[in-house]
Amino acid sequence: MTEIVEELRKPAPLAAWSESLAFAVMLVALAVAPFFVYPLFLMQALCFALFACAFNLLIGYVGLLSFGHALYFGWASYLSAHAAKVWGLPPELAILTGAATAAVLGLIAGSLAIRRQGIYFAMITLALAQMMYFFALQAKFTGGEDGIQAVPRGKMFGFIDLSDQMTMYVVVVAIFLAGFVFIHRIIHSPFGEVLKAIRENEPRALSLGYKTDRYKLVAFVLSATLAGVAGATKAIVMQLASLTDVNWPMSGEVVLMTLVGGLGTIFGPVVGAFVILAMQHKITAGEWVLVIQGVIFVACVLLFRRGIVGELAHLLRIRL
Repeated sequence: MTEIVEELRKPAPLAAWSESLAFAVMLVALAVAPFFVYPLFLMQALCFALFACAFNLLIGYVGLLSFGHALYFGWASYLSAHAAKVWGLPPELAILTGAATAAVLGLIAGSLAIRRQGIYFAMITLALAQMMYFFALQAKFTGGEDGIQAVPRGKMFGFIDLSDQMTMYVVVVAIFLAGFVFIHRIIHSPFGEVLKAIRENEPRALSLGYKTDRYKLVAFVLSATLAGVAGATKAIVMQLASLTDVNWPMSGEVVLMTLVGGLGTIFGPVVGAFVILAMQHKITAGEWVLVIQGVIFVACVLLFRRGIVGELAHLLRIRL
């Protein structure tokens, strides 16, 4: 196992330089973007970008394909919205409530799902997510098909007024960057290297004494919690929590975002989220948007499996 971890930890050529440059470019883009693009769209895209990064942590670095990540995103959205509107909690506590909800759901679902592998794992996550979707449809506090509307943004820490769009944007950027850096640290930590080793050769990791189920469960819960942070933040930003957030197409969208951007790359899910969201806003084709997304999905699988960032990194022979 030591050999596997050491091999994975060997730095790729220009890896540190390329990641630092890409991160700097992303910071500059986020700083100037609100002067050229509608801030509300940017905030929504950043929430989905964090969601996609959380999903990528699970599938890209552990090799676990979850078809039910909308469970954590959507229910965190509901609890965050309910906490802010009904309980009167400030936005920071509302977001923490959503994240804690996602963590608990991730622990329960992960404990059941990681006992299986491959398609069985994926189907269990999908079944659990759909079960909670139907519960959300019937529960009174979720508002049913109407959802929870007019969620107050409030004042963060008692003095940061989130009703101002630019202030809200800065807060969302800060949350996204915190989640992004946290995921980056996980990936490049000894824990992250073991996750990669499990992805590459789980039987060998088992034979060398690593309790892989525990590692996978921790990764699952971390992924669910970060997805919950994204969903909770989105509820405050959009002032709405609805069935769309918890329904199965949301789980499909995050898979598409990750594949389009680049599976197993740190910046890929961010690019993929912005591309998919921009497409949804720009293409006025009604339900045909789903067909177009399906075509893009097939094209990614057949033509450029590495995704946008993955193909770019491959051409430049760097790691992104």
